[in-house]
Amino acid sequence: MDMTGQRTLQVTQQQAWEALNDPDILKACIPGCQRFEPSGDQKFAVAAGIKMGPVSAMFNGSVQLTDIVAPQSYKLNFDAQGGVAGFGKGESSVEIKPLEKGCELHYTVHSSVGGKIAQLGQRLIDGVAKNMAEDFFKRFEAELEKRYPPAEEPIPQQSAPAQTSAGVPVWMWAAGAAVALAVVVMVTR
Repeated sequence: MDMTGQRTLQVTQQQAWEALNDPDILKACIPGCQRFEPSGDQKFAVAAGIKMGPVSAMFNGSVQLTDIVAPQSYKLNFDAQGGVAGFGKGESSVEIKPLEKGCELHYTVHSSVGGKIAQLGQRLIDGVAKNMAEDFFKRFEAELEKRYPPAEEPIPQQSAPAQTSAGVPVWMWAAGAAVALAVVVMVTR
C-alpha cells in the first residue's frame, strides 16, 4: 500500500518537530497504541491493537528513525508482528516545511502486510489505513493545540461595532471564518 498526504498545522516547524519526536504524544495519537517507548538509538518499541474487518490483533514491533535532518525531515522504517493475524512492515518519509503562519507536514508511506490480514483485500486495508491516518491527525492536532494554544489577539477598543459593507459586524465575519477554519482544520511513528 502506498499513501501520501499533507497537513497544514497551526504551530511552528520546531513545535511540530518536537511533537513528532515525543513518545507520549505519539502514543496518545496512534489509534489503539498501548506502548510507544524508546528502545535504542533512534529506535522505538511499539504495541498497538488493530481491528481490520473480522481480524483483531495486538501488533508488536519497532520503529527506526533514519536520515534525520532536524527540524525538517526524517525517514522511518517499521516492522510489526500480529501473531496469526499476520505482519506489517514498511517505510515512511516525513517532511515539515515552515509557512508564514504555521507549517506544512508532508508524508509518504509504503507498506505491505502478510498473513490473515492480507487476505482481507486491498480496498478494506486501504480504507482502514486512511481512517487510522485521519484519526491520528485529528488527535495530533488536538495535542498540538493543548501543548501550544493559539495566542489570543487583543481586541481593539471601539465605541460602536465595526460594520462591513454588507452591514454585518466584523466580529461575525471573524467568528464565521474561525468556525470554517476549524471545520477544514499514516504518519505513524
